[in-house]
Amino acid sequence: MDSSTEPPLDQPAIERMARISRPWQWLVLLTISALFAGALELAALPAALLIGPMLAAIASGTNGATVRVPRLLFGSAQAIVGCLVAASISADIFPVFYREWPLFLGVVVATVAASSLLGWLISRWRILPGTTAVWGSSPGAATAMVLMAGAFGADQRLVAFMQYLRVIFVSVTAALVAKMWVDTSGIEIPPIVWFPPIDAQAFAATIGIAIVGGLAGKLCRLPSPFFLGTFIFGTVIHLGLGVEMQLPPWLLAVSYAMVGWSIGLNFTRPILRHATRALPQIIASIVALIAFCGGLAFLISHLLGIDPLTAYLATSPGGMDSVAIIAAAARNVDISFVMALQSARFLVVLLVGPSVALLVARSIRD
Repeated sequence: MDSSTEPPLDQPAIERMARISRPWQWLVLLTISALFAGALELAALPAALLIGPMLAAIASGTNGATVRVPRLLFGSAQAIVGCLVAASISADIFPVFYREWPLFLGVVVATVAASSLLGWLISRWRILPGTTAVWGSSPGAATAMVLMAGAFGADQRLVAFMQYLRVIFVSVTAALVAKMWVDTSGIEIPPIVWFPPIDAQAFAATIGIAIVGGLAGKLCRLPSPFFLGTFIFGTVIHLGLGVEMQLPPWLLAVSYAMVGWSIGLNFTRPILRHATRALPQIIASIVALIAFCGGLAFLISHLLGIDPLTAYLATSPGGMDSVAIIAAAARNVDISFVMALQSARFLVVLLVGPSVALLVARSIRD
């Protein structure tokens, strides 16, 4: 046989998923996603319901899967995530922020500046393309950064790789640091109630906010319109009118899976190899950011007399959900201070992230 007609050595592996029908591809993807998510949940790793499906989609995509998440479902999932973020903003943080605003502003600006510098260096050294490293280095709002990065021209796949790796590193480090002060061995995490009773009014408000916010985002031509439009509209309704939202775990699980699949199915073998080659530098940047925030915590603790664990959890760069759980488990931690600083950084990252990315893009081109 003429060697020019022979398939490449890795061709059978690439076409393995492509050779089966689309319904079977979805079944395989769903099964692998459940296995990965379950394993990550058992390991108590953060964002398991999102990372598990994303890993399953990467495995499927690099083996030739041809299925894709419909745009309507992906947009709906983004809107639900926007509702989740909006509902997590509590009015209780404002009195704390008002009392400590110079401190909060200084810490947030320093953290954002440090992460932006790390992202700029990774981009400048051509480790990752364009502004991908800047979006991937943002200290918080991981899912939001991934959703917005694509709208600004960054490689969403590599941004997701960086962001969720940082979330895992930061959350595990925070848990290890907390063990130095707090014995959490006797604390049991309550089981997830996947199908809680539906509060008709709160659930209807959630769906209404998702629909109106997503449509408003499209009309206003916002980047990542379904997410940002819902987040802005939901925050106004939630804080301004006191409207409560209900986001049952099953709805979040489906939404996280849609986001994870949408990102993971676009991975190719060259992209995956590129991400793996950049892994040492990415890990180094994550460790540097964690160390920098630890230094900020040390200064806050010694200069202002704040409990060291409170200071560390407050300055921890991301993993807000995990940080909240750790803070709640500790008796002497000021959870209001922790969540106020975490929320302040979250909002600042959402607001200035696009501008910082564009500024870095210009500096790299110059």
